[in-house]
Amino acid sequence: MALREILTSEHPALRQKAKRVKKVDASLQKLIDDMIETMEDAPGQGLAAPQIGVGLRVIVIDAKPGVIEDEEKEEPVKLQLVNPEIIEKSGEQFGEEGCLSIPGYVGNVRRALNVTVKAWNRRGKEVKIKASHNLARALQHEIDHLDGILYTDLLEKPEDLFRLNKKGERIPVFEKQDSEKKQEPIPV
Repeated sequence: MALREILTSEHPALRQKAKRVKKVDASLQKLIDDMIETMEDAPGQGLAAPQIGVGLRVIVIDAKPGVIEDEEKEEPVKLQLVNPEIIEKSGEQFGEEGCLSIPGYVGNVRRALNVTVKAWNRRGKEVKIKASHNLARALQHEIDHLDGILYTDLLEKPEDLFRLNKKGERIPVFEKQDSEKKQEPIPV
């Protein structure tokens, strides 16, 4: 296993549509292992292959489902998915997302509350995953990366983007209709 460099939002590889994986082999297993190690080191809840410069439809996730109020009691769900696609969506949630490719920022994004995803597991077996809440959000976020979409593309208004200070406090990047204040550009 090896740590890989995580590309940041200005890198053109993050805007390209990833290619479907044709077969599961040893090189794909190594890629998945490297992605897991890189995600855990960052640390993050998920990572898509394009974020490390590999244009393949592969994602890894290590996220708590977020379905009970006391998330500390939830065990994280660990997924390694090849060629994932969302085949069903329902409901709606509006909440905060961050991204390893946009360090130091978070934004409020509208997503489906429930999703069903069809994919191969790391052994090449077809699987279906039903997810809701945080796990559904993580799946949608990582699958968006496979299509060249960043969460900042989904912001409904500039005021939904925040910069994180050293204490982890959210500082608005854009103030509501205050033309006197200098505006920071949205990281893309």
